[in-house]
Amino acid sequence: MKVILTQDVKSLGKKGQVIDASDGYARNFLLPKKLAVLADAANMNELKTKQEANKYKKDMSMAAAKEVAEKMKNFQITFKLKAGENGKIFGSVTSKDIADELNKKYFVEVDKKKVMLDDSIKNLGTYNVEIKLFEGISGTLKVNVVNE
Repeated sequence: MKVILTQDVKSLGKKGQVIDASDGYARNFLLPKKLAVLADAANMNELKTKQEANKYKKDMSMAAAKEVAEKMKNFQITFKLKAGENGKIFGSVTSKDIADELNKKYFVEVDKKKVMLDDSIKNLGTYNVEIKLFEGISGTLKVNVVNE
């Protein structure tokens, strides 16, 4: 019996997948627990519509991320912090600071986990910071840390 999974089922498949399950397993387990629905014409059409909508949303998000990545080449964020001798700053610039400043200055909302810093910035200077915007799309942002 062909069914469409409505939830992930361990060792069977992922949500939205069309599988061929034995009649008893489908009738006695999958359908009563609402883990699957019959793969009739109406449900197949609904599944196809949902998949097309998800693909469209993903394509739109990818296009927006590419646009932001292109603009980001011109973005520059400056942090004015007190520094001691040898150009070592008091405190540090973290990925959260960079994400907040990017949102404040350029209205680009980025999660701090998407800012790729190996370690927080602890010295004066100019740094190129990679920011992941979407799967496989990232932009580079110039961060200046200057003495106050």
